[in-house]
Amino acid sequence: MSALDPDVVRRAQRGDLMALNEVLEALTPYVRRLCGPIALQDAPDAAQETLIVVMRELKGLRDPEALFGWVRVIAVREAVRVAKRSSRTVPAEPADVPAPGDPSLAADVRDVLDRLSPEHRAVLTLRDLEGLDEETAARMLRVPAGTVRSRLFRARARFRLSWRDEGSPS
Repeated sequence: MSALDPDVVRRAQRGDLMALNEVLEALTPYVRRLCGPIALQDAPDAAQETLIVVMRELKGLRDPEALFGWVRVIAVREAVRVAKRSSRTVPAEPADVPAPGDPSLAADVRDVLDRLSPEHRAVLTLRDLEGLDEETAARMLRVPAGTVRSRLFRARARFRLSWRDEGSPS
């Protein structure tokens, strides 16, 4: 995630289209990185929905320096919403176990993630990829911290179980 000059954000908030373009260009890779592990195959849709919300609501952002945190909340919520709407499930099929470093390992991890609910993927993304604490994740997801803990426990357990069922190394 690259730093963005708060003055550029303020200009975008006032309707400067060049500044808005700069803001969106800076946010797009970050939004894609957040939406990918949650919305999976629907990540492009979730990223697009996120950027639409950002464009529509940017004027209401009080602190331009909080832009990336504000966008993270929107991206996670949109990714969960899009993934739930899609509610696609991937049937469990045994796969050959790739060697460590094999590019197909990423595909296997994605396959296992695809079997988790959007809520579980969101918690894993916020805690394990973004490194947020339980309280912050709870505020972003609008659930109690205890719910984050239980979802995280279940998500990790289901991930391990699915991974093991695939025949992958523990």
